Amino acid sequence: MKLLLAALAAVSLAAPAFAEDVSPETLREIGDRFDQAQIGQDRAAMEAMTSEGLVFVGSDGRRQSRADFIAGWMDPNTRYEPITVEDRYFLPLGPDTGVVGGDVVVRGTSNGQPFAAHIRFADTFRRIDGTWRAVHIQATRVPAAR
Repeated sequence: MKLLLAALAAVSLAAPAFAEDVSPETLREIGDRFDQAQIGQDRAAMEAMTSEGLVFVGSDGRRQSRADFIAGWMDPNTRYEPITVEDRYFLPLGPDTGVVGGDVVVRGTSNGQPFAAHIRFADTFRRIDGTWRAVHIQATRVPAAR
């Protein structure tokens, strides 16, 4: 009986260690690169930073594909101004997954006409084969203050 108790104690002490959550600093760096790729209309970077199965829920509530998401940023008649993300947050969900979110006002011109849209977003990233990729994006348009 003592031998059994000793064996159980040894097993409980040797329980496998869990990997650390991804750090908020890493999520910040990933989020910054992803924001720059979008605003800079960098198709290659956006393709590299999104998973094939990306689910994008746009500000109109429609679920869209990776191709739709990237195409939405690539209109040659649209130019974006630099952005500042407010109320930013970084939510680690394990060693290979995390969420980057916040509020942003996206401004620019489309077909020569100025536009601005206040968006609250949550980008979920997952490390796939060593590369961080967006797997789910939720964008919600925030109504203008009255």
